[in-house]
Amino acid sequence: MPLIHESYDSLPYVDTPVDDATLAVARATIDAEIRSAGVDTSDLHPALIPAAKYTPKFSDFIEREHARLDDDPTSKLSGIDMKRYEDLDAPENTTPTSDEDKPELLQQWNKALKQAYTSSEYVEARLVQLGLLEKYGKNAWLVGNSQLEDILKDIETELADVRKQQEEVDGLRRSQQESVHGEIKTLEETWKKGVGRVLETEVAAEGLKQQILERRRAGAA
Repeated sequence: MPLIHESYDSLPYVDTPVDDATLAVARATIDAEIRSAGVDTSDLHPALIPAAKYTPKFSDFIEREHARLDDDPTSKLSGIDMKRYEDLDAPENTTPTSDEDKPELLQQWNKALKQAYTSSEYVEARLVQLGLLEKYGKNAWLVGNSQLEDILKDIETELADVRKQQEEVDGLRRSQQESVHGEIKTLEETWKKGVGRVLETEVAAEGLKQQILERRRAGAA
């Protein structure tokens, strides 16, 4: 059994539009009833998590980036060290007889050589990627644009279908409400007349009651 049932209490094509003053009075009445019932509208549903109790958790890298932006909002991301791809400075020149006497200098050369290998591999891979981009990039870009155009056309077609369904539902709703407009008007007039007759009956009964009381008082006197 569904928890939410459809309701057709609103008849926008039949009902008379409500003015702002009437809406304000109705809302004030609803608020007064809610307060009299002791309902606190500020309490959230138990399934909702209050924003004050929610604490986001980030990785160490994101936390460091947050700290960097807090210190200097204009700073740039420094996650990749670009110095390894820049021009390398050669260490001090040595002679074959002095290499054994300066192992730290040999270590510097070994480090520079490894960085040069890394830079060479990066540049070579970059050249390969640029060559592939020059050869196949245009076609890949055109194919990607064509796929995006197809997706856009599908979305536009779906949107047009949804709008058509909305117009059909709106037209059906309008026709249904307008077809029963006369019946609703008749029922409303009948209800008003019935209420008026009830009030007239109550007034006549109250007048008759007063006459009976007056005659009883006159008889007692």
